[in-house]
Amino acid sequence: MPKKIFRVFEFTVIGSCLWLSLIFSAPYLESESSPFSSWIYLMFSTTCHQNACRCFHLWGYPLAVCARCLGIYFGFLGGALFYPGIRGFKSLAIPRLKVLFWISFPIVTDTLGNILTLWSSPAWLRLILGIAWGSILPFYFIPGIADALVKTKKAK
Repeated sequence: MPKKIFRVFEFTVIGSCLWLSLIFSAPYLESESSPFSSWIYLMFSTTCHQNACRCFHLWGYPLAVCARCLGIYFGFLGGALFYPGIRGFKSLAIPRLKVLFWISFPIVTDTLGNILTLWSSPAWLRLILGIAWGSILPFYFIPGIADALVKTKKAK
C-alpha cells in the first residue's frame, strides 16, 4: 500500500506542475501569436470564468485562470509537496470532513459575497484564500485515489 500511495503522490506532483505550467504558458504563447494559446485558454475555460480583470497578467495577457483558481492550483501543489512530511505513505486515512468544512468556509464565504455583489475581493485576497483551500485538498485526493486503486486491484 505505501507504494501505491507514493505513486499517486508522484503523479499528483508531476501533474500539478504540468497543470501550472500550462496556466503560465498561455499568456506567453498568446504574446507570440501561437495557436496553442487558444487551446489552453479553452481548456481552462471549463473550470474558470477567466474574467481578465480578476486574473494576473504576464506578457500583457491574462493567465489562463483567475487569481482564486491560480491560488487553488498553487495550494494544491504546495499541499501535495508537504503531504509526505505530514501524512507519510503508510495510511489511507483522510482528515475529518469537519476540517474540510472549516478550511472551505472562508473561500465559500468570499465567493458567495462576490457572486451576490456584496463586495469585490482584490486579487491578492482571492489568491490567498485559494492557496489556503487548495492546500488541504491533496490530503483527501492522494489517499482517496490510492484507496480506489487498492480496492480496484482487490476486486480483480
